[in-house]
Amino acid sequence: STVRGRILLVDDNANGLTARKTVLEELGHTVTPCTNGPDALELASATSFDLIVTDYKMPRMDGIEVIRMVRKQLPATPVILISGFVDALGLTEESTGADAVVQKSSNEIPNLVRAVARLLSRKPSPKVVQSETRAAAAAVGSKKKAV
Repeated sequence: STVRGRILLVDDNANGLTARKTVLEELGHTVTPCTNGPDALELASATSFDLIVTDYKMPRMDGIEVIRMVRKQLPATPVILISGFVDALGLTEESTGADAVVQKSSNEIPNLVRAVARLLSRKPSPKVVQSETRAAAAAVGSKKKAV
């Protein structure tokens, strides 16, 4: 049985927002749409969401900044980053701080649905520790490369 969750969906593109919201609601999730980062952060601190899905390219505050702020305010909340530029920009879980990165493509919806199911079924607490160790490992790795 799928775990149903409260999902905050952030995208400045109305079509993308509607399409993803429809799919996620059909799966039984409760979806709160939001069109920009600052509003999303306000909503996230006022309401408890099980998961945040954010687009990468948005005006005023991009998806990476949204993730950085969520990690500060709500470290246990998993975040999925969606982008049309995953490969071009080398966006990975490590480089963005996201729990999952989904490329915009013909496979986006099944990939998004899988990532949502995986993150909602996971126990929330261990992630915080993991991401800190991963971030530390990534920092060490990048220092080595720089030399």
